[in-house]
Amino acid sequence: MSGGRPAIALLGSGEFEPWTEEVDRWLLERATGDGSVLILPTASAPEGDAVFDRWGTMGLEHYRDLGILAEVVPIKTTADANDDRLVAWLSRASVAFFSGGNPAYLSSVLLGTAFWAALREEMNRGLAYAGCSAGIACLGESALDSAARSFGDGWLHRPGLRLFPNTTLGPHWDAIDRYVPGLRERLVSAIPSGGKLFAVDERTAAVGDGATWTVIGSGSAHVYASGEWQDAAAGETLTAPLLETAPVGD
Repeated sequence: MSGGRPAIALLGSGEFEPWTEEVDRWLLERATGDGSVLILPTASAPEGDAVFDRWGTMGLEHYRDLGILAEVVPIKTTADANDDRLVAWLSRASVAFFSGGNPAYLSSVLLGTAFWAALREEMNRGLAYAGCSAGIACLGESALDSAARSFGDGWLHRPGLRLFPNTTLGPHWDAIDRYVPGLRERLVSAIPSGGKLFAVDERTAAVGDGATWTVIGSGSAHVYASGEWQDAAAGETLTAPLLETAPVGD
């Protein structure tokens, strides 16, 4: 699919669980590369090596059970994301999968690095992008800092990766107020004029090419723009142009 639209999966939660097999197969059917998945637990790195390794092991076991080759990419810091050896892994893989943790930390590690620039370039030749929770919440204009102690502590003002310009991403959407009471309303009210919110329920994925999305899983995907909501349940499709231009460069 060189020169075409990329394959993207946005998961609200539940990475490496059995329900995600349909998502994995969807991505691999559309991706180029050697059929392998790069697992990136980078967003969990601030929680320590044990947590990072646990997510990596979960991913390896999940893909092993599906008969899919996978490797954990040991990117925990910006220095790691500028390591030419690790950047080179992108040139042969079929999917890059970012699991959960702190969205703002993930964005801060990747922003302006050789790894992020190469990943965006490789998406043009057919590398698929998959993210869950923090792995999608980092992709817009801003990235929520889950380590912030309060709404007023810069919680939504950390720079995002801007794969999706003028967009806020909301994972865990059907459960988000259980984690932080009032967070759903705060996210919606923070959408600037001309911006949009793309939200995904738990154990649900929106898969698509950056413009058209099909829902897989037990919940729904939701788009909020110009004061209007658009919703799609499992098996349904919605139109939401998030990837406005070809994802080349940073």
